[in-house]
Amino acid sequence: MGTYQEIIAYVRREYGFVSKTCWIAHVKSDYGLITRTASNRTDPSSRAEPCPPDKRFAIVTALRHFGMI
Repeated sequence: MGTYQEIIAYVRREYGFVSKTCWIAHVKSDYGLITRTASNRTDPSSRAEPCPPDKRFAIVTALRHFGMI
């Protein structure tokens, strides 16, 4: 199980960009890995910054690398 910082480091090393934690949370929630809503989220039904489609593959690959999906 990888932490957010480990996932960010993996994506930076393998794909050359720094992913935002909200992008990771979005992808994790799509796979059912988020069990709670963040306390600072204003609207539970919408996302302020959803994961861009072109960055999604790198994050999914990182989650697979760490055995989360």
